Amino acid sequence: MSLTLVIGDKTYSSWSLRAALVLELTGAAYSEQLIALYQADTRAQILRYSPTGKVPLLISDDGAIWDSLAIAEYLAERFPAAQLWPQARAARALARSACAEMHSGFFALRTHMPMDLKRNQALAAIPAEALADIHRVCELWAECRQRFAQGGAFLFGRPSIADAFFAPVAARLHSYQVALPAEAGAYVETIYQWPAFQRWFQAAQEEQLG
Repeated sequence: MSLTLVIGDKTYSSWSLRAALVLELTGAAYSEQLIALYQADTRAQILRYSPTGKVPLLISDDGAIWDSLAIAEYLAERFPAAQLWPQARAARALARSACAEMHSGFFALRTHMPMDLKRNQALAAIPAEALADIHRVCELWAECRQRFAQGGAFLFGRPSIADAFFAPVAARLHSYQVALPAEAGAYVETIYQWPAFQRWFQAAQEEQLG
């Protein structure tokens, strides 16, 4: 079994972080191929691995898998014992819906508050459309936790793909010092205490950016 995850800078690449956290949940050994972002040759370097010119991409025995959601689904199938999705059908449906919403939405939050794990400073003012996204995120987290988190501090109790997908959002809210409802703030703290996230975060602090 051979797995290599092609990623961008750990400081900035939210999509890479999602895929890496899912891989960590499997417990499988894997290697990383990091490509520096925002360089003159970044796209050319990524195209050596990915047909889309984007990261992340997983190189596996079954070939290349690109896009973080496709990577997550592949790993869920390949490592069923890891239970990457919640086991209850209703919980699993909600988790998939939440991940799909994250995957295709929240454009204002992404635009105005890009992930920067070295940042610890609030915006002078958060645009209204980004505030609306933050409100929706908090609402979605609350629904997941109220319905299915009886077994622990993560969205569905134990860590899952859903937490991997929302970890970069938690990081944004922390980095930009956003005031949050108590439950959402506690969930952000849960992400920051997650050993897999802590390893990535520490690597980002040590990263030498071009």
